[in-house]
Amino acid sequence: MSNRRRFGLVRGVKRSKRAQVRRILVRGHSERTRKDHSQELAQDYVEMIAELIAKTGEARLIDLARGFGVTHVTASRTLQRLQRKGLVTTQPYRSIFLTGPGRNLAKESRDRHEVVVRFLISLGVPSNVAESDAEGIEHHVSRETLAAFVKHLERGR
Repeated sequence: MSNRRRFGLVRGVKRSKRAQVRRILVRGHSERTRKDHSQELAQDYVEMIAELIAKTGEARLIDLARGFGVTHVTASRTLQRLQRKGLVTTQPYRSIFLTGPGRNLAKESRDRHEVVVRFLISLGVPSNVAESDAEGIEHHVSRETLAAFVKHLERGR
């Protein structure tokens, strides 16, 4: 079925607005999904900042820009948002530091990533594919599903 037909855009097929909204919600475009998407970038940035600090002793804007494949300006704007949210502190021409909440978010994100990777590997997914797939899944997995992943992993020991 084409997207035009699915959303009632084909001549002769009329769907009520309510039916269209219900169909979108059923397909997973819920409030939680939108919230997950909005937090995804912050989680990726604080996770990378924590990794850079652990590996090199500092996190610099240029390292973030290179790591994400974005311009210096894009990385700078994202850092400004993270600063407004209280996740990082920065000073001009200095390193970037995580605040307490930023460190907590980075640890939570890293732990979630590791659980998803271990779960995928337990299903027989090759480790390089599991690492790549976990990058998307980790941001959208619910606490309940994550707990089920952990339970599955513990049973497998």
